[in-house]
Amino acid sequence: QVQLVESGGGLVQAGGSLRLSCAASTLTFSSYTMGWFRQAPGKEREFVAAISWRGGGTSYYSDSVKGRFTISRDNAKNTCYLQLNDLKPEDTAVYYCAASTSYSRTYSSQSDYLYWGQGTQVTVSS
Repeated sequence: QVQLVESGGGLVQAGGSLRLSCAASTLTFSSYTMGWFRQAPGKEREFVAAISWRGGGTSYYSDSVKGRFTISRDNAKNTCYLQLNDLKPEDTAVYYCAASTSYSRTYSSQSDYLYWGQGTQVTVSS
């Protein structure tokens, strides 16, 4: 069982930045692909970004955040990060961290992931 704990959410003005962190309770963190999803009120949970453990950490992004968000990982700290820049009101959502042990072409499906965090709220004011 892997526990994931997100932090770093908050209230920010449009155009601002936040850095989300996801701390994992596992000694084999480097063998997991890590992903971020988000869920806005009244909407389904959607893929944001992922970073694989293969190939030096290949990154994947949804079109809506590409160029604004950056995913990274520090295997020595068992932590995954999501840097959110140029935030927009439509980025307002609960952001969830997830861990995958399976192989996927894009890691954009919730079914790719085995473990999930509780989420952290990001609110962007206009």
